[in-house]
Amino acid sequence: MPEPERQLGLVVDDDADMRAMLTDYLVMSGFEVRQAANGLEALLHVKRERPRVILLDLHMPRLGGLDAVQRIRAFDRTTKVIVVTGDPDPSLHDRALRLGASLVLTKPLDFSELDAAIGQLPAPPPAAPVGERPAARIASPPQSTAPPTAPGGLVLIVDDDPELRAALEELMGARGHRAQVAGDAIAGLRLVGQEAPDVVLLDIEMPGMKGSDALPAILALAPNTKVIMVSGTSNTDIARRSLTAGAFDYVVKPIDLGYLAQSVDTALSMRRAGL
Repeated sequence: MPEPERQLGLVVDDDADMRAMLTDYLVMSGFEVRQAANGLEALLHVKRERPRVILLDLHMPRLGGLDAVQRIRAFDRTTKVIVVTGDPDPSLHDRALRLGASLVLTKPLDFSELDAAIGQLPAPPPAAPVGERPAARIASPPQSTAPPTAPGGLVLIVDDDPELRAALEELMGARGHRAQVAGDAIAGLRLVGQEAPDVVLLDIEMPGMKGSDALPAILALAPNTKVIMVSGTSNTDIARRSLTAGAFDYVVKPIDLGYLAQSVDTALSMRRAGL
């Protein structure tokens, strides 16, 4: 009698150690496992392979967990999404459940709860008879997070530092993007209202309206625009709040220009793919 085909699981977390631990757990539970370090990678795996279960962190750069949950459920409602987060905020948990997560578990993880959730998955169909079976899938290492280079887009830079604005404008131009600049959030919002940019690089701390306050207004004016927050502090709470509020990614000053350029390319690729 043919053995049942192994179910496919996906582990999504920007913490490599957590990814490894959850991967080991799913392998021991009989799954073939893929890994992703951010929400964009997770969506690509979902579209290509339709995993049966996804273990997903909430706070990640490049498409955070809440946005990923919503998009995964819109694409495939049969996938079981289990959120595994270190954030104890119950309102955040409720929001994840409303968006389509099946369960929210907090770190450090109680594996008995995860066992119960995994045990509720319906049994997979039996494998096809020998001779009719498709080529076996081999578990692969995580794919690179670097997307193909996106064609140039419109990038709006909103920062009160004129030297940084000029440097970022030069960087965007060198990478084939059309850049606009604004010295404060109000001016940035005016430009968004005139022409929706593909990507906004938005400083968090500015005189007058802060970038964190401008973020929801930008997303209301241009829902498909990807916003990358630029922070002068490494405060992870600010970064988490920004991702939860809909930011695509964040970078910390002094800016790693290589990372920022890759993040802008990723944002453009996602925008043009309708993600």
